[in-house]
Amino acid sequence: MAVQKSSNDAQPSAFVKVSMDGAPYLRKVDLKLYNSYSDLSESLGKMFSSFTIGESKLVDILNGSEYVPSYEDKDGDWMLVGDVPWEMFVESCKRLRIMKGSEAIGLAPRAVEKCKSRS
Repeated sequence: MAVQKSSNDAQPSAFVKVSMDGAPYLRKVDLKLYNSYSDLSESLGKMFSSFTIGESKLVDILNGSEYVPSYEDKDGDWMLVGDVPWEMFVESCKRLRIMKGSEAIGLAPRAVEKCKSRS
């Protein structure tokens, strides 16, 4: 569940589009409403839960399911979610994509390690 910050933290919103491979629709989330990768992961898991396959759960997208969350930063580069501190991620994220792990190879060294550990 998103943990809302107090109204005293009057920061502009940080809405980004979220897509998931195989899902017929996009979602939009305000990253400023979340306090951590765990909060975001839980929320995304609920949004896209009907598109998980079999026993794999999207709720734990940061710790190895067959889906890997990635994001496009302000420079147009695709990176893996979780590879930079949370605050830096919120400031640099332009959009999110939850992709199949096999497509994440080459995004960052962590993606290769995750795919090898699943084999």
